[in-house]
Amino acid sequence: MENIISALFVFVLASFAGFEIINKVPPTLHTPLMSGSNAISGISVIGAILVASSSENTTLATILGLIAVICATINVVGGFLVTDRMLQMFKKKES
Repeated sequence: MENIISALFVFVLASFAGFEIINKVPPTLHTPLMSGSNAISGISVIGAILVASSSENTTLATILGLIAVICATINVVGGFLVTDRMLQMFKKKES
């Protein structure tokens, strides 16, 4: 029980810190930061695949691993779409 409370405490603190950091980012840095977060999400996809495919897992762990794979994949694809759209804004329009 003590491990769950400490893990929840760390999660809440990380959520607040992440929210504050993201709100302080100027718009000119969004594209480079999006690329970096895509790399981190790619690592999350690999970790989630490893968790979901482990033979030692229970059914619950496999289901949670599958949900993690789906969410991280959506995050990666959405991040690349946003990054691509932002980079399109910097290209010269051909007339």
